[in-house]
Amino acid sequence: MKILNIQALRGPNIWSIRRRKLIQMRLDLEDLEYKPTNEIPGFRERLEKLLPSLYTHHCSPGYDGGFFERVDEGTWMGHVVEHIALEIQTLAGMDTGFGRTRSTKIKGIYNVVFAFVEESVGIYAAKKAVEIAEALITAEEYHLEGDIIEMRKMRDRERFGPSTGAIVDEAVARDIPFIRLNSASLVQLGYGKNQIRFRATLTDKTSSIAVDIAGNKDDTKRLLKEQAIPVAEGAAISREEDLKRVIDNIGFPLVFKPLNGNHGKGASINVKTELDAVEAFRYAQKYSKKVIVERFVAGNDFRVLVINNKMVAAAKRVPAHITGDGEKSIQELITIENQDPRRGYGHENVLTLITVDRDTLDLLKKYNYTLNSIPPRNEIVYLKSTANLSTGGTSIDVTDIVHPHNIFVCERIAKVIGLDICGIDIMADNLSQPLEEIGGVVLEVNAAPGFRMHLAPSEGQPRNVAAPVLEMMYPPGKSSRIPIIAITGTNGKTTTTRLIAHIIKNNGYRVGFTTSDGIYIQNTLMTKGDTTGPVSAEFVLKDPTVEFAVLETARGGILRAGLAFSQCDIAVLTNIQEDHLGISDIHNLDDLTRVKQVVIESVKNDGWAVLNADNDYCVRVGKETTHCNVAYFSMSENNPVVDEHCKAGGVAAFCDNGYFIIKKGDWKIKLAKTTHVPITFNGTVSFMIQNALAASLAAFLWGFKTEDIRTSLETFSPSPAHTPGRMNLFEFKDYKILVDYAHNPDGLKGIQGFLNSVNASFYTGIISGTGDRRDDDIREMGRQAAKMFDEVVICQEKYLRGRTREQIINLLVEGLTEVKPDIIYRIMENSKQAWEYVIGKIMPGELLTITSNSILDAYQRVKHHQDTELPEKI
Repeated sequence: MKILNIQALRGPNIWSIRRRKLIQMRLDLEDLEYKPTNEIPGFRERLEKLLPSLYTHHCSPGYDGGFFERVDEGTWMGHVVEHIALEIQTLAGMDTGFGRTRSTKIKGIYNVVFAFVEESVGIYAAKKAVEIAEALITAEEYHLEGDIIEMRKMRDRERFGPSTGAIVDEAVARDIPFIRLNSASLVQLGYGKNQIRFRATLTDKTSSIAVDIAGNKDDTKRLLKEQAIPVAEGAAISREEDLKRVIDNIGFPLVFKPLNGNHGKGASINVKTELDAVEAFRYAQKYSKKVIVERFVAGNDFRVLVINNKMVAAAKRVPAHITGDGEKSIQELITIENQDPRRGYGHENVLTLITVDRDTLDLLKKYNYTLNSIPPRNEIVYLKSTANLSTGGTSIDVTDIVHPHNIFVCERIAKVIGLDICGIDIMADNLSQPLEEIGGVVLEVNAAPGFRMHLAPSEGQPRNVAAPVLEMMYPPGKSSRIPIIAITGTNGKTTTTRLIAHIIKNNGYRVGFTTSDGIYIQNTLMTKGDTTGPVSAEFVLKDPTVEFAVLETARGGILRAGLAFSQCDIAVLTNIQEDHLGISDIHNLDDLTRVKQVVIESVKNDGWAVLNADNDYCVRVGKETTHCNVAYFSMSENNPVVDEHCKAGGVAAFCDNGYFIIKKGDWKIKLAKTTHVPITFNGTVSFMIQNALAASLAAFLWGFKTEDIRTSLETFSPSPAHTPGRMNLFEFKDYKILVDYAHNPDGLKGIQGFLNSVNASFYTGIISGTGDRRDDDIREMGRQAAKMFDEVVICQEKYLRGRTREQIINLLVEGLTEVKPDIIYRIMENSKQAWEYVIGKIMPGELLTITSNSILDAYQRVKHHQDTELPEKI
């Protein structure tokens, strides 16, 4: 077998709208195409021995053992690879479950699709699944354990930590979109102007001053003490010679901790001698020059979590420990404790593995123990001086028994320090009595407190502490989203996108929009190039100034990575015509329709799909769309689809007696006179009329006033400013030049109506082909050009895409001469030569048409010519 390609789909895609994290592997079975599983001796037995848990895969039979039944009957190796990839992810702790394997039109080549949790792990699983299948086929021994361990390590490197993950999961449950902004824990919730960023449990509402205060234990203690909140007596020192003075003032036992420490690093507790005090001071200084020295307070270690000034959880934290059995050594008991399935590396599981470090050895020394000592039965031996979960500690939920006075104290502490998410460490016998009555004290106040002890305590009730975080960031009535209108189709996408954006801007919104020539925020070009994929859409959705997104969405991005957004408010499908066929398994218009339909299926339930009633494939999409509202546009009110739709109370837009009309049921409104809409060129360019109808209908459905839509239509001109490369007509004294981005036969047909309306003495066209189209698609460009022009100039210097320049030119010439054997055509080496030729021979009354694929920066070249034209031609 040979892997031809692996890609990750991260949004709604052709395989699934709901499952947005899929690996798509293009796999060539080679000789195995002719050898299903039942023809490979011993394959089933070896597969079951290596992966017995595949028995739980139902597959098409729908019951346990169903997949093995398929293997016995005979299935193809791509299907087996799919199930192996799913199962090894499950064994590595990432249950996925969804998979599809489909043959392509090329014999032996399959698309193997399966879900992933972490992208790098999914790609790794795809590669390893092929290796495993090949080893099983040849009866080679395969060591799966190494792959499982590696996948777990990859997962831990890539996935969110427990606190970040909990907030993201809660956001998803509330239908709040998120974008991961780096490889760590920086996350954006929401889109555009409604976005909120957070990192772990720091939000963009968290005060930086409060974080600084919490990070300085001395300042924290002083502020709390001033507000009559009980704290441990102590001092901050940075010189060893000051240690004796502090000891004399406070007395033993003592606690030492770095001023800016966290997770218990550098801390020592219950220090009882001057010698140990010096050692503890030096240990703390490894983490901070300044060291906090406090009176050691006996009791239990509690963490109270306050979010948005309300206590939401409390936990008793118990340091990592073992319980003696009178037989095993401390080291043996640690090993056994680490075998608890709840323990894992880092934040992998509910509990963290216990490691032996200096702190452990120091504590054992105080007990007169070593790692080889055997503690008596039922004796608890503590292994860490702090109760942090990150060092192996455990937690017990005590939220429901916290005394009301202590709740008041903790909520007041959060306000005193100024933290929106606040973790308060308390040492006391219990929290069910007021701290002042039992001598309890506040040890620390933490910014960015971890949630794991509350989300999954070792004992007691788990607490969904992510919920109040989301309620704080997005209180009732505050939206996390911005409106999204997505435009797809074969032709007309860019002009429709620009016109919709123009209407929205004129209604006072700050618009971000993507097109095939660049990304725009309001009127400013931010990035130049073909920006119709998910990365460009995400650029707009990340921009905090954007209030409304209008996203041109092309087939390439959908196939390559899926959509950048989970849902849109309105989707426009301009048309489905022959273009880009024969690429990425899209061989016919049915295949292309399936791709474009992804955008329509992403419309939210109360949103709108705007479809072309004059296009049979768009009509089919409309009939299959049942989850959202549907509206149609057409060149004629007499279109039977429009007629039936409006009789049923539907909404449509069409042309009638020279007017753009919106119709809802029996109700009609004149939107604008066709001849008053500049991009229609006095109603002569039908595809521009369709673009205007689609844009107008989308704007109307959003709720813009008809008079505002009319004004926008009448002020949107076919110029380099509004529609660069689309029907840009430059008028000179005695000739005209038209620049249009006609890159396929239908694009050329679209401007034919305009050429027919212009009374020109001679028609010249500059054309080119695109190498990744089918042979006959390139010929059709030539055929269409022959019908439109008296002379054709072929300039093929880019878009070769796997072909030679000569191959494309020969196909264009075949098309030209097939329609008009005696047509005048010339072949130019480059843009400069082509431009110099056509402008040098241009005659009075001529109309020169440049398809902007053929001449680099065509409209800038023409504009420069217009600005520098010789006086006799002005």
